[in-house]
This record gives sequence, structure tokens and C-alpha cells, in this order.
Amino acid sequence: MEAAPPEVPRSLLEADLPTLRSFIVARGGKPFHAKVLRRAVLERGVLAYERITDLPAGLRAILEEELPIFSGRLVDERTAADGTHKLLIEFPGRGESETPISVETVHIPPARPERDPNKGATLCVSSQAGCPVACPFCASGLLGLARNLRAHEIVEQYVRGRALGPLSRSVVMGIGEPLLNYAQLSAALDTVRDEMGLGGRKLTVSTVGFPDRLRRLAPDKPRFQLAISLHTPDQEQRDRLVPAMAGVPIEEVLAAGDDWFEKTGREVTYEYVLLGGENDSEGHALRLRERLSGRRCSVNLIPYNPTPELPFYRPESGSPEYFRDVLVDGGLTATIRWSRGLEGAAACGQLRLVR
Repeated sequence: MEAAPPEVPRSLLEADLPTLRSFIVARGGKPFHAKVLRRAVLERGVLAYERITDLPAGLRAILEEELPIFSGRLVDERTAADGTHKLLIEFPGRGESETPISVETVHIPPARPERDPNKGATLCVSSQAGCPVACPFCASGLLGLARNLRAHEIVEQYVRGRALGPLSRSVVMGIGEPLLNYAQLSAALDTVRDEMGLGGRKLTVSTVGFPDRLRRLAPDKPRFQLAISLHTPDQEQRDRLVPAMAGVPIEEVLAAGDDWFEKTGREVTYEYVLLGGENDSEGHALRLRERLSGRRCSVNLIPYNPTPELPFYRPESGSPEYFRDVLVDGGLTATIRWSRGLEGAAACGQLRLVR
């Protein structure tokens, strides 16, 4: 019985090294040309075959004709007044039952580049097309979950984002819950770290904190920084604000964060979206301080970024600073992150699946 012919990749980023090597050799190239090609695109950021001059001209012509670099297409891009750049990327479906989907990725340049001319941008990346967690204050879950993104679709966001300017760090805080697509995300981050050169301490993965999943994946040599979206110190309120975690005790989430620190040596950042009149009172700050007291962690306070369809609003002026000060007075490390790209709907909590 004859072996089935190797599958022809639909795009360069979709092909692993053995598949790419077979593809190139079948078209008259040399096996080492596969590594040359991946280095050009992933390490050096060359996105036109004609510019990869260390490949033979004939092979470049074949690649141009038969193997697009990307599987997705750029549908739209917008730049906010603060320089934040949002990309809308459409990825094709596979098979009759799967329709194309579009997700958003955000390139955030440094706020004050004059202070550090060598500092690059932050890239906010999506891990799913839509989100099943359905936090009521977040636009990403408005249409539910369409499907998980594949590893090469996650890598494509990095490659397209870096083309807008050098990257210093990345946050997987776009659309989706990363731990519900961890196999594909992990493969993508391996590529980003090993071939694009963005180290594990520059990669942050944000999750609502499934305790069992966190304990399973905590590696001996961690490949990223961990952020857990907490949003409230009160159990009943968290069950409402993070429906996918309803019934999971907050203490179990915090204990999983403690385990992460013990296994990896890296402190957890707890993210807290401040919703005006909802979770931003002094009492909330005091109870959060009590919950986190004695733990090796930090708190990232994010004033809510409004979305027209959702009934929440930003805290009153001065409230985020007061909330932070209550935490700091209790010995915690706490910062306020005023999101960039607000008027371009590119800020935290505003990204969404487009169908």
C-alpha cells in the first residue's frame, strides 16, 4: 500500500519545518532552504519572497505562486490618536461547516518613546475567535465563541504586529480565554520565543484562573508571565462578573496562583477592572487587600473602558487612585493601567469577534 502524499500547506506559517522542507524539496529546492525561509520571515521579519535573496530566484517565484506567507487577510486597520494601532484579521474556515472569522490584534507603542528610544511596542494578541467566559462588562464575549484559533493564526498576529514596529513585550489579553486553547497557544508561544526572539519574561498570558488547569500547566521552566483576572474579592459578585468561574471559590483561584509562584518563581499579577459603582468602593479595596495580604503578587487596576452595548461606566475621578492607595497602604504592590486606544475601540475589554 502506497503512503499518502504529504499534505500541502496552505500558508508558510501553517507549515512546520518538516512539512516545509518536503514542500521545498519537491519543488527543486534544498532541505536547508526551509530554515533559511523561516529565519527570514520569523527572525528578520521579511514579508516578501522577492526580498529573501538568500533563496534561489526560481524557488522564490514558486513560493510566491504557491505558498502565501499568511493564511489570513487584513480586513481593516485603524490608528488612534495615541498611536495605538488595531488590526482586523480574517481567517478562513475549514470544511463546509466552518465559516471565516475575524479577530482583532492591537499594537501599542510606548507612551513616552523619548524616555527610552530602544523600547518597543506591546502587542495584545487574541487566542480564540470570540470568548466563552462571557464577562458582562467585556465586548469580547458578546457573540460567544466561534472557534479556537490555531497556532499559526496566533503566530500570524505576532508577525503582522511586529511589521508595525519592534516589539518589547506581548500580552495574550485580546479576545478569548487562553487556557481553553492552551495546546495551540503553547505551540504558538514556542515559535514566538524560539524563532522570533521574544523571551518568556516578555510574554504575559491572562486568564480567569481555572485552578486545575493552572496546576497542570505550571512548568519547571516557565515560558511566560501569568496574570489572573480577579475583578472582585467577593464570591457572589465574582460568580456574576466571571460566569465561567461561577461556583469556583476565590480562595481556590488564589491558591492556584500561590502554587504557580512556588513552582515557577514568578509572581502572579491579579487584574482588577474597576467598574464604577460596582466593585470600586473602599470596602472592596479593603476586602481585596485582606484576600491578598501575605501573598507574593501584584495588582493591576484597570479603569473600565466603555462599550456602547454594555451598562457599565468608568469610576469617578480619583476613585482608581484611592483604591490603589488602600492596597499600597496594606503592603501590596498595585498599579493603575489606563488603557491606550480608547477612542479607537482598541482598549482592554473592547476587542470583539467580527462575523
